Amino acid sequence: MLGRYALYDAIASGGMATVHLGRLIGHVGFERTVAIKRLHPQFAQDPEFVSMFLDEARVVGRIRHPNVVPTLDVVAASGELFIVMEYVQGESLARLIKASVAQGSRIPPPFVATMMAGVLHGLHAAHEARNERGEPLGVVHRDVSPQNILVGTDGVARVLDFGVAKAAGRIQTTREGQLKGKLAYMAPEQVSGVVGRGTDIYAASVVLWEALTGKRLFSGDNDAHVMKLVLEGRITPPSEIIPDLPPALDALTLRGLSREPADRFPTAKDMALALEDAIAHVAPSKIGAWVEATAAKTLHDRSERIAVIESNSSARPAAQAQPDTGASPPFAPTTRAGEEVHTQLSSSSASTPGRVSRAASRRARTRLVVITAGALAVSVVVALSVRGGRGTVSAVPAEISAATAPASIASALPVPDPTASTPTPETIASVAPSVTPAAAASTAPRTSPRHWHPPTAKPPALHHPGLDDGTSDRK
Repeated sequence: MLGRYALYDAIASGGMATVHLGRLIGHVGFERTVAIKRLHPQFAQDPEFVSMFLDEARVVGRIRHPNVVPTLDVVAASGELFIVMEYVQGESLARLIKASVAQGSRIPPPFVATMMAGVLHGLHAAHEARNERGEPLGVVHRDVSPQNILVGTDGVARVLDFGVAKAAGRIQTTREGQLKGKLAYMAPEQVSGVVGRGTDIYAASVVLWEALTGKRLFSGDNDAHVMKLVLEGRITPPSEIIPDLPPALDALTLRGLSREPADRFPTAKDMALALEDAIAHVAPSKIGAWVEATAAKTLHDRSERIAVIESNSSARPAAQAQPDTGASPPFAPTTRAGEEVHTQLSSSSASTPGRVSRAASRRARTRLVVITAGALAVSVVVALSVRGGRGTVSAVPAEISAATAPASIASALPVPDPTASTPTPETIASVAPSVTPAAAASTAPRTSPRHWHPPTAKPPALHHPGLDDGTSDRK
């Protein structure tokens, strides 16, 4: 079916796109709050950015893991591109770190270890992703950072934004000398243009260091200064900033930050397991409660906005969710694989679903009665015509006559005329305006010369296409 969505307030904005609250409007009253990533209009006209945007949807569509925000749909409408994602009530790790520091505290190490273990499990699922033929996609996120880690009120940390991910079969490729990602989280080899699983492990280790200490690992006056610090690779152990940090946690953080990829953990899963062994993990419910307390105002404001959206949306009749008509969306680019993006956005960011007025409902019921009356009238006329051949229509049967029928139907019934002959297609069309002359002609009795008889003769027996009494013209 064609998905239909309503677009609402923006909740985050990045270099390429803005993330909005959205509402999926399905059939039979099914609705769901979603997050809709909208490519900025200036980028929607750039083939490279469009390819990057669609690549993200394809890549994430192949990753199935609770620690990765799933993509639900891709929408092309009115010359714009949208990615529909699962909405997660929570906050980015970057804002949680900042809020903790502003409150004069740091995130407890067990909380950090639990969240980052989940992030690493999600990255491992991305690294192991395969295509429809079971071939490895070779996905590398390349932009692991606190901004791209979402911690939900359910206590689960999730990786998002695979917009610059490297994967086999991508339409968009990195130009020579072009860096993808944030310099402060890039591995030394990534600066030189070499990426692999170890690249994401290094970036996750930088995030781990910063979440433990509440400080930036590589901070400079400009990009050149930051790049110099990354290439030098001088890492201060987190235990020098957090004296009571467990030694095992300190050691594995430094291992993940090794300059040489071979010296890091072989896989993100290996590092996640090491984190789980290094320190006792926290129940998701406790992390969720901490997220709600740390980002209370932001989450409260967003919850109120969602409540308003859902309240307005619930007032919409289920009939407004139209079935699939097979119509093409107004803007449906075809990918190189020949796959069409076949979903449609129902409204722009400026539109909001409104309540259907009672007057509109009454008008809809009136139209339904008129259409039903017209169809009934056509059925009566045709049935009487067939029964009497070319004879006259004597009268409307008493059980559905104008005298006994409801007023809404009686007004649509034909007036009997004893002198009238078989109704013509035009007559039928005038009784039921919704029936076209062509359709009326198909329902009128056939009077070809071969079967015509004088009015005094006995009407011939009716022939059914499925019967053959010897007089049929079937061969």
